[in-house]
Amino acid sequence: ICVRGNSMRFQDKVVIVTGAAGGIGTAIAQRFSSEGAQVVVTDVNAAGVEATAAAIRATGGRARGFASDISGAAGCKSVIADVLANEGRIDVLCNNAGINRRGPLLSLTAEDWDLSFAVNIDAMFHLCQAALPSMIAAGGGVIVNTASQWGLYPAPNHIAYNVTKAAVASFTQNLARDYAPQKIRVNAVCPVEIHTPMLEAGVKRSGRTIADLDRLVPFGRIGQPAEVAALVAFLASDEAAFMCGSLVEITGAQAVA
Repeated sequence: ICVRGNSMRFQDKVVIVTGAAGGIGTAIAQRFSSEGAQVVVTDVNAAGVEATAAAIRATGGRARGFASDISGAAGCKSVIADVLANEGRIDVLCNNAGINRRGPLLSLTAEDWDLSFAVNIDAMFHLCQAALPSMIAAGGGVIVNTASQWGLYPAPNHIAYNVTKAAVASFTQNLARDYAPQKIRVNAVCPVEIHTPMLEAGVKRSGRTIADLDRLVPFGRIGQPAEVAALVAFLASDEAAFMCGSLVEITGAQAVA
């Protein structure tokens, strides 16, 4: 990945990226590594975690994997405890893990609903609650959450995903307001449809193609994970020093279909 300008903005910083076994999470981990960070890659998918970390190391970056199921409090706390024990601090926490249980309300099971909240929003609560004390003690830190344009403007037939991502947006703004005095900056990215394995799976189920999605975007195509990763890195950098509590859309000017 070629990074222009301040190419080592995260030299020797410790960055945690959740949901980093593929898609946007992998791109985020790669971006931070390319700018000098020590990246801790975590996901429930152990093989994917190690693949991401190994790929980063193969290009000269510094990364290690830590597989954990963050759908429960214990898994979240284990991630933070492991990083503090091994790296000694946390400079940036990227809460990127998420799942999408599609369908209107009557098509969903209670398990779909509960798991959506557990992964998409409850995990942020537990991870941030565990990480904040060390950040405050260090004099500051950065949290970047992955929300969604659909959390701001609901798409049809995705009620569980939309509601949890709306909660991520509110959580971001509340956390920022409460901890800005301790120099904790909290922001969220709100992507529209991004070309990830999760999106491809949904497209195949619907009978549509990526080209069909491209035609819906005024910019002419859907987004790429690396483009979201670039925005996450900017929000985590000192260049965004006064951004706190922001919900930043990255959509190619696409409205919700």
